[in-house]
Amino acid sequence: MKQKQHPLIILAFNMLLFFMIFLVCSTYSLTIPRLSPIAEWEKTTADDYSDVKTFYYNQTLDHFNYNPQSYQIFQQRYLINFRYWGGANSNAPIFALLGAEEPIDSSPRVIGFLTDNAASFSALILYIEHRYYGKSMPFGSRKEAMKNASTIGYFNSAQALADYAQVIIHVKKTLHAKNSPVIVIGGSYGGMLATWFRLKYPHLAIGALASSAPILYFDHITPQDAYHSIVSRNFQEASKTCYETIRKSWAEIKRAASQSNGLSILSQKFNTCEPLKQIGGLVYYLELMYISAAQYDRPPDYPVNVICGGIDGASSKSSDILSKIYAGVVALTKNNTCKVYGPFHGSETSDGWRWQTCSEMVIPISIGNNSLLEPSPFNYESFARDCKKKFGVAPRPHWVTTYYGGHDIKLVLKNFGSNIIFSNGLRDPYSSGGVLNNISDSLIAVHTANGSHCLDMLGAKKTDPNWLVEQRKTEIKIMKGWITQYYADLK
Repeated sequence: MKQKQHPLIILAFNMLLFFMIFLVCSTYSLTIPRLSPIAEWEKTTADDYSDVKTFYYNQTLDHFNYNPQSYQIFQQRYLINFRYWGGANSNAPIFALLGAEEPIDSSPRVIGFLTDNAASFSALILYIEHRYYGKSMPFGSRKEAMKNASTIGYFNSAQALADYAQVIIHVKKTLHAKNSPVIVIGGSYGGMLATWFRLKYPHLAIGALASSAPILYFDHITPQDAYHSIVSRNFQEASKTCYETIRKSWAEIKRAASQSNGLSILSQKFNTCEPLKQIGGLVYYLELMYISAAQYDRPPDYPVNVICGGIDGASSKSSDILSKIYAGVVALTKNNTCKVYGPFHGSETSDGWRWQTCSEMVIPISIGNNSLLEPSPFNYESFARDCKKKFGVAPRPHWVTTYYGGHDIKLVLKNFGSNIIFSNGLRDPYSSGGVLNNISDSLIAVHTANGSHCLDMLGAKKTDPNWLVEQRKTEIKIMKGWITQYYADLK
């Protein structure tokens, strides 16, 4: 029976693809796939959640300098769900979701792991928005904040972690919850922040749950082609015929484009939203469709299977390679009026993540010779040149490992780190840069063979497979152990 694709999945993939095409087509030929638990899901607002209240904190612009401008403040948004909290008198815990590279509005709905489990902990849920996203914009507006290198220079992970520390202290003080233990939680880039927060601010958080956090995809720790090796593996496992069809399609697209009226023919064949001016638009769309399908290859939709079902379903003698590829596009995107290369305008998320990858989040992803996609090495010199042209500053590719660590992580962290869960799904290409083995008795790796990017962070469903249910149960058990030990130490 043909599986029906959920409309949110369709929207998520379209938005992610347009976002990534915008990045790639801007300057550089190889993008760093965005770190997000849920791609660009359909947006909601905190007002849609009656249990969630919105607050603002007068946040310091620069936590690490003492020049006059450092003392400027901006309004940082945070949300609180009080529904499940046992209160300060019982020292009930606080779950703090550390916002990532997007507004915080949709987090109460999307990150269902928190609302699903808060009641069993009697926990308060705190959602903190990352500076320079959403309504947490320094200098009064996004336009002013992103104006030049002088204003955008305060946009980095270290400042964000210090922001979170300030908000957590403020919330605990306001609620008279001095002895309420805090567990920080994050997915993807947010999972990286949760890990680093626990290491940098252990006096404020008793533990961290870091879902799909590729903290080792920096500074040559992880092979550059590891991400795309998993993309390729996912498609091979779904269908070798589909995999080979996609690999052959790149040459076929070039051949078709080289013919008279080739771009016009390709535009018609792929029902593009605008006439193709070069094959790059089509190639990038298809590449990023496959990438996002692999990264978010989750039940019950399993987009890799959906794409390959379309491609293989068109595999008859009368179907040429490009018709099969288009059948895969249609299978995923369903009833969109046009399929490829629609108009996209930069957003705070696309602009913000571009800055972050051009400054400190330099994740060197390349495409190897035996991959699903055409080979494309990560050329740091070209990458740095484009970043310099775009923002006026050069990247710092070694800063993440200098400031947070990463090299010889087991040797280093087992001597002082504790209470971090590194959760991963091995179908997620970013899991190649994650922590997949236990470092110590309290630095625990929890992974599933069939899991995808941040799948454990999403709300539980009746259709969830047993391995996903067990993964979440394991995480909850560990977190309850931290809190039990904290209460024992408190007494």
